[in-house]
Amino acid sequence: MNGGKWSLLRDPELLNCREFHFSRLRSLFQGESSDRVFVLQGIQGYGKADLYSDPELWMEEALNDLTEKADRARDRVVFRPISVNPWPYGVHFIDRIFGAEVYELDGEKDNWQVKALKTPVGGLQPPDLDKSRTWTLARRLAEAFVDACVTVPLFAPPVLSSSLNIGLNLYGQELLCAMMSRPEAVYHDLRIINDVISALHTWYRETIPPEQLQMVETCGRIQPPGHGQLCGCSCQLISPGQYEDFVAPLDDEILSLYPNGGMIHLCGSHTQHIAVWRKMRSLRALQLNDRAAHDLETYYNELRDDQVFYVNPCTGMPVDRIMEITGGRRVVIVDNVTEALPTRSQKQEVRSQGGP
Repeated sequence: MNGGKWSLLRDPELLNCREFHFSRLRSLFQGESSDRVFVLQGIQGYGKADLYSDPELWMEEALNDLTEKADRARDRVVFRPISVNPWPYGVHFIDRIFGAEVYELDGEKDNWQVKALKTPVGGLQPPDLDKSRTWTLARRLAEAFVDACVTVPLFAPPVLSSSLNIGLNLYGQELLCAMMSRPEAVYHDLRIINDVISALHTWYRETIPPEQLQMVETCGRIQPPGHGQLCGCSCQLISPGQYEDFVAPLDDEILSLYPNGGMIHLCGSHTQHIAVWRKMRSLRALQLNDRAAHDLETYYNELRDDQVFYVNPCTGMPVDRIMEITGGRRVVIVDNVTEALPTRSQKQEVRSQGGP
């Protein structure tokens, strides 16, 4: 792949702007005060070629697309990092590696679904990654990005998910029933799933430059380099005891692969697990969208002071309410805000001096 045409994706000014925002983000994670709320709105590049048959061409087109969008990343108010974030097989990427049937619903492009395995819980076997076409596709995408020798864009792998999410994708409600009737079978299969996910994280950490590697959804979950991420969507279905027993040690293993820990994505009702997450030292951030965002105040008040919240504003948690709860501290607002948001302390200072 000829990387000479992507000179804008190596632009020192764009790189400097990205590093300026990463420095601000590191300060936020370190608990330092700021006079400005951190706002994130990433920019992704997309290819038009068939990602599954020609991933190298897809990556070339995605980088071309980023070249046309790159100037938007010069914003020093809102962090608008440019990135490529291919999602082969959507949230069912790992399912396919384990041999599950993954298909497009009613032929709708990229609306990937999965059929549960017919084998019982407890019989899962480790896949042979060297023979996996799904994993070969993912490697080709990553290697095409590295071969382009661009320095400004970030890169995110496919959805590596989490052991519980994948277990439920593979077995459906049978996994939940087995937690009660055959716990050893659940331990066995979740361990195998987690080991595979861990191996893929390790490969990406060894392949992608660390300052460019991000994990999933580069529009709204960018963390400082050296942080990981996993998907906690399905933990709303289990009790605190089940999560602490079956899942939390595995989640902690994944986040602990990264020198600075990482993030769990939530999109439902998960506050029953706060006590476990407060103790999980590797957990540095929660990403809250949709129903999960409604519980921001509970998370903010009951989790550790060194845990950060990424919040997608919604009807149940608008920007004003986010600011009221957090004062702009320990929070990343994921929204297309065009002007800097002041912290609560600034607003209070203005009022104390007779301002509006």
